[in-house]
Amino acid sequence: MKKTARKQGQIVVGAIESGRRVLLREIEGLQAVLDTLGKPFDQVVERILHIKGRLIVSGMGKSGHVARKVAATFASTGTPAYFVHPGEASHGDLGMITDADGLLLLSNSGETVELHDIIAFAKRFRIPLMAMVRRETSMLVSAADVAIVLPDIPEASPVNAPTTSTTMMLALGDALAVAVLERRGFTTEDFHALHPGGKLGKAFIRVGDLMRSGSAVPLVKKRDVMSNVLLVMTKKSLGCAGVTDEKGKLVGIITDGDLRRHMDPGLLNQSAYDIMTREPVTTSPGVLAAEALGILNARSITSLFVVENNKPVGILHVHDCLRAGIM
Repeated sequence: MKKTARKQGQIVVGAIESGRRVLLREIEGLQAVLDTLGKPFDQVVERILHIKGRLIVSGMGKSGHVARKVAATFASTGTPAYFVHPGEASHGDLGMITDADGLLLLSNSGETVELHDIIAFAKRFRIPLMAMVRRETSMLVSAADVAIVLPDIPEASPVNAPTTSTTMMLALGDALAVAVLERRGFTTEDFHALHPGGKLGKAFIRVGDLMRSGSAVPLVKKRDVMSNVLLVMTKKSLGCAGVTDEKGKLVGIITDGDLRRHMDPGLLNQSAYDIMTREPVTTSPGVLAAEALGILNARSITSLFVVENNKPVGILHVHDCLRAGIM
């Protein structure tokens, strides 16, 4: 049964019913975008890939809000991009656009007055002009080098407020950014470089980003006497020392626990090789720091030697991970 209420002589539809209707209409719009995606989409991707400067994204009103997000998505996925407000463009911000750039204009009607000056500027300096628009017969479609025309799906709002149209624009913007990303060969490492802060950035931090290297790594030779090993362990303050052979390969580790297990009057005269734990757990610089922290926790240890070709290049302590916010 429909949940309705009467208010001032009008029937007010239940919130859940209203919400479902909106979502279904927007899903209809997204399905229509999927069904009609074709050559213009591919042409826009190609033009963006060939821009030598930056992708300038612009739009007015709700389309402008979407344009800001589209520009941000491109910028974070390897395509230099920023938003230019069409109103401000007419009062000096056109100077932010160069003939090496490309323009992506968003408009529901395709007749947005505030876009006229940007369009004229693009034509004057032969700047590539791409459009995302809802009306095929419009000023913007006529002016654009290539235009993606949104399917003619009604707005989800009974008062025709931008809803379905902006959802379709937003999804198309994401689709364009990802298509360009994949064509560029943009990698996880590239993405991390642009997202060094926050939880997202921390998820991509590698062991090589956090490990201690060079003189900070506690290393001894397998024939070193334990009196020297203790000096190294004390100086480096990590509670352990890596043991290497004649070729510089890591063959063992000595920890505080090993010292306690071999505590006797002759300990200081024994060799590192006699005391060490063989085949220590190691990691490599390219491993995610979160994965390395998982190893530390699972093994109840505090340090991991970092090796390449079995040779130690660094050491990762649990505190290094915690300081970086890896949890």
